[in-house]
Amino acid sequence: MEQQITSKEKILKKVRAALNYKSKSSFQNIDLESNIFARPEGETLSEMFVKKFIDVSGQFVYCDNQFDCIDKLLNLIEQRKWKYLFCWEDTVQQMLDDTGIPYFDKREQLDKIQVSITGCETLLASSGSILVSSTRNGRVLTIWPPVHVVIARRSQIVLDIKESLQVMRNRYGRNMPSMMSFITGPSRTMDLPANDTENMGEMVVGAHGPVELILFLIDDRKQQD
Repeated sequence: MEQQITSKEKILKKVRAALNYKSKSSFQNIDLESNIFARPEGETLSEMFVKKFIDVSGQFVYCDNQFDCIDKLLNLIEQRKWKYLFCWEDTVQQMLDDTGIPYFDKREQLDKIQVSITGCETLLASSGSILVSSTRNGRVLTIWPPVHVVIARRSQIVLDIKESLQVMRNRYGRNMPSMMSFITGPSRTMDLPANDTENMGEMVVGAHGPVELILFLIDDRKQQD
């Protein structure tokens, strides 16, 4: 009596056959090493990043040094009358502690959050994006508050994703963060009509994350980069 083959076994047999057969690639000379993005002639990485960051609706604050950063941050807090600031990152907490800026570091009052203050891993000049990870902060502080303030340094600017990931590999080795996220401007989405392809929908800002993304960039490089 011939043994019946189940549908699952037929599929697995086809998969095994496909894995055993290696066809020649139609694309033999693909350049996977060269950078996709090129820095415009006469423009520094910092200038390139700032232009891209502003283009995606990020708010940029230049800081001559760390003291200047704290002074401008204090002015913004007083101007906005923020009372519920949340910060979970040790290095940023130390900066706030040294200047007496009060903040919350527990989840108990997270429902009252007005602004989060975080650091970041790298800044991408090619897209104006900010790379954050779970090593420095949980995902909550990058998507939950209406305002996300990032404190970064000019030396963290890299050209593109390739360089950014290389920085991460050099920094963490085999202990890569469980979560990495590229933030490109404040949260936004397009509300597309279901049956109207001619008219574009309305852009909704803050749809699934912060309405404002504010970057305080400390200039720790006085020379050209």
